[in-house]
Amino acid sequence: MLNMIELMQQPFRIMKITTDEQYKSVMAQIEVYLQKATQNGGFQSLTPTEVSDLQSMSLLAEDYEDNVLKLMPLTRKPDSLADMLNFKMFELKYKQRDLASLLEITPTRLSEIMNGKRKVNMDLAKRLYKKLNIDPTFILENA
Repeated sequence: MLNMIELMQQPFRIMKITTDEQYKSVMAQIEVYLQKATQNGGFQSLTPTEVSDLQSMSLLAEDYEDNVLKLMPLTRKPDSLADMLNFKMFELKYKQRDLASLLEITPTRLSEIMNGKRKVNMDLAKRLYKKLNIDPTFILENA
């Protein structure tokens, strides 16, 4: 059995990992390079060819992990209005008081909405849609 380096050095260079066996082979070779770099004081100890191979194999492995194994990206869709508002605050790098100001409500009212103590009225639902681009269906289903 050929390892991934040998396969990549053949005239038909592998451009995509298609099997679990290829993935394991690539990961084993990546580990060899990482161990070599660790033992010798850093990546500068690798030859330019080894660095290039390591970069290529890392990209191949990342693609396989993302598209076949579905390891990344680790995304979870918000399933409540509070989750969605927290997600929007993260996206905008806002604090809760900044979001309250944008939505033209008091920070206390926003806190009550996010903690489920107060319901969203029609005015606020419109602002959530217009200012934060939250899907109206999501707002209605989770308000």
